[in-house]
Amino acid sequence: MITRDMTIAEILARFPQTIAVFREFGLSCQECQIADFEEVGHGAGVHNIDVDVLLRELNRAAGF
Repeated sequence: MITRDMTIAEILARFPQTIAVFREFGLSCQECQIADFEEVGHGAGVHNIDVDVLLRELNRAAGF
């Protein structure tokens, strides 16, 4: 399961199918240099995205 404390890079590496979800939310995370260090919860907050909605969609894409 994808959680808010996982780094964006970890999510993308383990669940590449989530790239489309990040893009749907206007996030180009696969191109971001901070993805290796930034937790998805923090990234969502910085971009004014509801982290619960993002996590729901990421987990759906990952098959959870």
